[in-house]
Amino acid sequence: METTERDQMDAGQESDAADPQAKDAAKESGDGTLTAKQVQALKDEAEKARHYFDQWARTTADFDNYKKRATRERQDATRFANESLIEKLIPVLDNFDSALAATSGANTASLQSLQTGISMIYQQLKNVLTEAGLEEIDASNKPFDPNWHEALSQQPSADVPEGHVMQQLRKGYKLRDRLLRPAGVVVAKKPTA
Repeated sequence: METTERDQMDAGQESDAADPQAKDAAKESGDGTLTAKQVQALKDEAEKARHYFDQWARTTADFDNYKKRATRERQDATRFANESLIEKLIPVLDNFDSALAATSGANTASLQSLQTGISMIYQQLKNVLTEAGLEEIDASNKPFDPNWHEALSQQPSADVPEGHVMQQLRKGYKLRDRLLRPAGVVVAKKPTA
């Protein structure tokens, strides 16, 4: 019987060392068992701990998502920082196109010199804008796409399939993947019979 009591005491000490709250509760009840109130208090504390852990996990996930979104927005801001400047320079390209077209019919030496100078400036400006990420949208003979093209008019045509671009009246531009100005186009439609 002495061995049995000693074994029980050793087992009681091990469980008390493993769970200090249980030890305190056992002291309060006197016989080593927990009262219903004590069990409920432990359950409440465990529920609170679970709730706080869940809140911590959600807050950590929200913060990680915030960091990712902030990084993505910062990258986009850097990538498209010159957007407004490039939008303002596009009409300059248009004016160069018009000037080159106006001088192309003349054969005199002074007009040829002017045309060469304008052409060089135009090419230089175009290269700078291309390096900054500007891309022309080529719409000629392609299916009409409202995401990249603006239909300025429609014309009947037997040669060009319906819904395709017959003529590009104004160049379209995009900055990397973002549309700056759609291409102004004439769209083919079926001729009336």
